[in-house]
Amino acid sequence: MTPAEITDLISQLTLEEKASLCSGGDSWHLQTVERLGIPGPMVTDGPHGLRKVADGSMAGIYDSVPATCFPTAAGLASTWDPELVHDVGAALGEETRAEAVSVLLGPGINMKRSPLCGRNFEYFSEDPVLAGILATELVRGIQSQGVGASLKHFAANNQETDRLRVSAGIDERTLREIYLSAFEMVVKHAKPWTVMCSYNALNGVYCSQNRWLLTQVLRNEWGYDGLVISDWGAVVDRVEGLRAGLNLEMPGDAPHNDARIVEAVRNGDLDEEVLDTAVARILTLVAQASAAMADPGSYDIEAHHQLARRAAAASAVLLKNDGDALPLTGPDDVVVIGEFARTPRFQGAGSSKVNPTRVDTALDSLRHIWGDVPFAPGFALTGESDPRLAEDAESLARGKTAVLFLGLPAVAESEGYDRTNTDLPADQLDLLACVSKVASHTIVVLSNGSSVGMAEWDDQADAIVECWLGGQASGSGVVDVLTGKVNPSGHLAETIAVTLSDIPAQLNFPGEFQHVTYGEGRYIGYRGLDVIEREVAYPFGHGLSYTTFDYSDLDLAVRPVTDETAQDESVLTVTFTISNTGDRTGSAVPQVYLGFPDATVNRCVRELKAFRRVELAPGKSRSITIDLTRRDLSYWDILLQSWAVEPGTVRVEVGRSSRDLPLTGVVILDAPTVHHPLRRDSTVAEWMAADEEFAAKVRRATEQTGIDLDSDPTTAAFILAMPAYKMLQMAPIMTPEELDEMLGD
Repeated sequence: MTPAEITDLISQLTLEEKASLCSGGDSWHLQTVERLGIPGPMVTDGPHGLRKVADGSMAGIYDSVPATCFPTAAGLASTWDPELVHDVGAALGEETRAEAVSVLLGPGINMKRSPLCGRNFEYFSEDPVLAGILATELVRGIQSQGVGASLKHFAANNQETDRLRVSAGIDERTLREIYLSAFEMVVKHAKPWTVMCSYNALNGVYCSQNRWLLTQVLRNEWGYDGLVISDWGAVVDRVEGLRAGLNLEMPGDAPHNDARIVEAVRNGDLDEEVLDTAVARILTLVAQASAAMADPGSYDIEAHHQLARRAAAASAVLLKNDGDALPLTGPDDVVVIGEFARTPRFQGAGSSKVNPTRVDTALDSLRHIWGDVPFAPGFALTGESDPRLAEDAESLARGKTAVLFLGLPAVAESEGYDRTNTDLPADQLDLLACVSKVASHTIVVLSNGSSVGMAEWDDQADAIVECWLGGQASGSGVVDVLTGKVNPSGHLAETIAVTLSDIPAQLNFPGEFQHVTYGEGRYIGYRGLDVIEREVAYPFGHGLSYTTFDYSDLDLAVRPVTDETAQDESVLTVTFTISNTGDRTGSAVPQVYLGFPDATVNRCVRELKAFRRVELAPGKSRSITIDLTRRDLSYWDILLQSWAVEPGTVRVEVGRSSRDLPLTGVVILDAPTVHHPLRRDSTVAEWMAADEEFAAKVRRATEQTGIDLDSDPTTAAFILAMPAYKMLQMAPIMTPEELDEMLGD
């Protein structure tokens, strides 16, 4: 439908019909208006695999049609591979369309403020640049198939504890630079059909009725023209939500809220034009969905499984490989221990749980290659300790290369609640301690949705492979890595801290009395650990390979920033060479970080600004050029209410992780000095620096009282720090009206 046709259709709707369209027809469909031929497209979970409930009800949440379960976002983020993530998105879109579903409810791109968040497996990273780039490609991939994505959960849904009502208290600079930044990137570059608001409140206002968030930022500033949809059951006040910019309430049917909308329009509390705008956006989505509804198509189940296998292998992060314990060279002396090798944990629990088309296990995959590899379960998935299982595993491992499959049980992390610690289960730790004492080599393979503590047992393992929740092909994917068929290339999208107490956010996580203060501000993940100079177990961006890479020839070219320089205009070009110095073909992920040591505002020690994924044959080199924009060098200035760039030194670091940066250089950025507009509460020092007349009056007034601002630093500090209007109360150098006149000038 064209905009004109949509306008005409709205004119034919009754007030009651318009109100009804603003809530779902049932749990998974939009409302229909049969007399006008308006269909109700279907929407459904989830972010890493289709979860189309067979009977279309909420009650059948775990009774969904078979679909490919790809690695969760935690795994996809560890690929640092936008092209692969796009391919996964396209496959998700194909399956969505094949099942006559119009919108897939994903991806989730909330920041990983704490490793304890029970839903971290559904989110990409602690870093907004990495999350934004990868989520952009996932959305583009999904929507390339003629179906829509739903970017969620907007915004600040960074915990499960009390998520339905907790208010996240976050200052605006932290919001703009950390918690909204990835959303902004995806909205502007991928144009998702829908954006889903979160359950929680933001600074005291529920996100489902937060006009600043849904209208001022999302639409007016970012230019979003799609549909804003509620999370399921997130609406608090339907009329207020509609007024704030929430177009569609889910799930439906919601006759009470529909009636409230009708009443509000009739009594003048709600402008009918606001309702018409929401209906127009809903009908636009219906029009977008028409192609998929008319021609669902099909998909290649086996091809998608192989893509899931490739993604699982690419998600695996080789954290440690002492003595080249990996890759395994053959079946001789190899034993497999751990129930997860036989019964894999490959996805999280909650609304994203997929009914997979098939499941590969690591044990079956190894045996397919090498025959009857010895196996011992070692522990039970119930978490109950059974000494006999550990004893059998210890006996099997004696003098062998033991590959231990460990991780978090499903009950440990899920949508709906948060973890209380980052520990592996005690029975698994006991098993590892026993096996590592008798095995010739100990290799740990992890399955978990968010980082786990490793300091207690790291020295017991010769090699550690972090596989996250790798999807239905996680078993075959990790075996490809263990055996060297695939050279590991995953890199951490989240820092693995030494202890939970090192993480700044833990001081305020998860809050109390329905409020959580983000007191750490922008210092989450590596940003926080860098500024407090904490050692880490494994840094953000870390990932080993079976080959080695060398970085060299850093060259920096900077251009002046003027008032006319656009936010997306290149101002800094970073060029360097990367070389494969090993004997295997492999992929490196060079990362570019910026720091601003001369900044007059607080800046992080370093921030990721760009990365590339580079495959190189042995002995080969490649020159990499990366352009960074004005926005990349900016911070959010609360007083200016805009992105600002300061002149001065910019430190550029390039390397393998946030703590392994072999290339460092500096440039001097030429940019206008940032000036803040004077206000009544600007300090005396700020007024004196900006206004000669004001400065002269202050000096005359202080000299008359025997104060010399230049020779009396103690008194000067007191006076200069005063807001101007307060100084007028103590030293009437001018009237408040005269100060206001100066502001007007």
